[in-house]
Amino acid sequence: METPLKLAYVALPLGASHGWGICGRYITRELARAVSVRLITDRLELDLVGDPVELAALRTLLAPDDLQPSGPAAQVVEHPVLQGVPGPDLAPMRPRLRGPRNVGYAFFENTAFAPASIENARKHYDVLATGSSWCTEILRQHGLADVQTVVQGVDPTIFHAVPNGREFFDDRFVVFSGGKFGLRKGQDLAIAAFKVLHERHEDVVLVTSWFNQWPASMRTMRASPYIRFAPPAGPLEYRTLIDGVLAANGVDATRAIHLGPLPNPLMARIYRNSDVGLFPSRCEGGTNLVLMEYMACGRPPIASFGSGHKDVLTGENSLRLERLRQATVRDADQPPKIWHDADLEEIVEKLEWAYQNRGRLAEIGARAAQDMTRFTWAATARGFLELLSAE
Repeated sequence: METPLKLAYVALPLGASHGWGICGRYITRELARAVSVRLITDRLELDLVGDPVELAALRTLLAPDDLQPSGPAAQVVEHPVLQGVPGPDLAPMRPRLRGPRNVGYAFFENTAFAPASIENARKHYDVLATGSSWCTEILRQHGLADVQTVVQGVDPTIFHAVPNGREFFDDRFVVFSGGKFGLRKGQDLAIAAFKVLHERHEDVVLVTSWFNQWPASMRTMRASPYIRFAPPAGPLEYRTLIDGVLAANGVDATRAIHLGPLPNPLMARIYRNSDVGLFPSRCEGGTNLVLMEYMACGRPPIASFGSGHKDVLTGENSLRLERLRQATVRDADQPPKIWHDADLEEIVEKLEWAYQNRGRLAEIGARAAQDMTRFTWAATARGFLELLSAE
């Protein structure tokens, strides 16, 4: 893409297995194909990136030491700046860093913001980009005018449909469920719905990718009206914990496979060895990277048609959960969040339909894969190039 922009400073989270980190790595890489990039980061190590070749490439982009977080108090640069916005106060990752044009990138699940947060956005950014139309609309409702949506992408070299890609469990009906275990991602609904399905049919298997290293967000599941969940008093091996949750809620743990944390590229093979994905999220500030990658692999999702999911789901590329009801979520002294609850009966209905109509799933999955070809990281980078280059 031709752009008058010649150089940009980038301060985004980097990582190999969590959504923000994957997003930051790919945006940095794709921007660097079009313009010179100066990367600002707390650290850049192999355990963070996961690939020694990519690590070496990213190190060539590092900004000078005096612009890194340990540098001087004020960091004013002569070129545009793109920064991650990690928290509900809408402050940038590097508040001391400013350029002639400043763009922020935010994902959030809040539906209410304090006036001070909106003022932070006005103060720090010429434009604040969000990862979904849902987030953009919420900020506009709070009076923030300079907001744009820039949707995440999928790496098509890794996540794509493969003819005859199924290698395992040809004689089973495999349901995949992903996302960090917690109330927001809706694994309680997945457990309750799978319980019904596996009581009806002996050939169903649940594959979970629910690893969560943050105990506080796991504990949110105590508020679930659908399952019993008692967080362990002390450390407990992850798979043992999840097996216990399933057993406590009437699911045969021998019919479930639990994945630990895996490098992102390895997930493509997992997706291709399933029949249907289950994503009953109560809220998604972004478009749900796992959902997008799953669809890109030619697999059909059953997913809540609300918040960030609405940017990627259609009636042709998914089995949409549309009977949503408002759910008010309270967290300590924070303002309540207005999310949505999928209907358990509708989830069971969609799972049963998928089980009985496996031939139709291939058609839906093919449409999902085709639709996801529009959502690339190159397209995401183009969106940011336009925002960084604007007058």
